[in-house]
Amino acid sequence: MTDCGTIAVALERYGLLLRSGFHPEVDEIKLSGGESAGTVLLVGNAGPGMWREFSANRPAGANPLDRWSREVLDEVAGSFGADAVLPSDGPPFRPFQQWAMRAEPVFPSPIGILIHPVYGLWHGYRGALLFERMLDLPDKDLLANPCDSCTARPCLATCPVGAFSERGYDVQACRRHLRSGAGDYCLDGSCLARQACPVGRDYAYGAGQAAFHMAAFV
Repeated sequence: MTDCGTIAVALERYGLLLRSGFHPEVDEIKLSGGESAGTVLLVGNAGPGMWREFSANRPAGANPLDRWSREVLDEVAGSFGADAVLPSDGPPFRPFQQWAMRAEPVFPSPIGILIHPVYGLWHGYRGALLFERMLDLPDKDLLANPCDSCTARPCLATCPVGAFSERGYDVQACRRHLRSGAGDYCLDGSCLARQACPVGRDYAYGAGQAAFHMAAFV
């Protein structure tokens, strides 16, 4: 009998976390065979576990993290009779941010990244497992949005080119800065706005992981 605890243990060997899940509406999400999904389980990362496993088994070529995630999630999905999907899967993309907010207490932060009350901005979603049947899910944690009680909002005052503001995120200003040579500190040590957030510092990405994600963004 498949249960979330067993699936979580299977994911742990790859440094991945079973983040949480939800039961979609009938016909809202389709499986590869055309059936309606009864359960969506989100798979993600926080802390160093995933990066350690990925680094040890990194595939050669382009988009290595997506390719590694696909391989791992396909293997786990096959063990439990599920479909594995990644954020980049169509059509045209999977709405992972919306799924995440339905599944667990994550909230849009002032800089756009979903913030978690424990992990802060240092977490991600690598994919999801879709099941036809409805699995028993743990109760959703009712944790508050940490941004609601943050009056200083250092994430909006730290970017050297002011790419983040109440008006939104100026992506082009950010990219120009990173490509100019003046943004080498951001490239090597991760986004300064992200680092400024006081939540979840224990889960902050190490230098190798931070540089990898920044290079992929640029």
